[in-house]
Amino acid sequence: MSDSYTALTKQLSATIGGIRKDVPDAMKGFSAMAAGAMQAGVLDKKSKELIALAIGVAGHCKGCIGFHVKTLVALKVTREELAETLAVAIYMGGGPSLMYAAEAMQAFEEFSQE
Repeated sequence: MSDSYTALTKQLSATIGGIRKDVPDAMKGFSAMAAGAMQAGVLDKKSKELIALAIGVAGHCKGCIGFHVKTLVALKVTREELAETLAVAIYMGGGPSLMYAAEAMQAFEEFSQE
């Protein structure tokens, strides 16, 4: 399994902060797109975060898993909601997504303890 997701998200946040300084206009555009996509609408924020997590799992992105699981824990996701989302990601991504789904569950357990 991976190292700490707390450490991973902190490290990535620091590195992303540097990228934000290097290319502020591009990062402003990315942040605006993220804010627009993730704001509550017909779908609530938790549903959108679950979708983002499923894409992160299917896309094999540990950083995405860390950030979206951290947000989902703050949004009070249940283990059952997470597990059903991961089942869809595994279905869509096959065996490799199963490995990343396990990573997502590890991140959930870690962030839930904080």
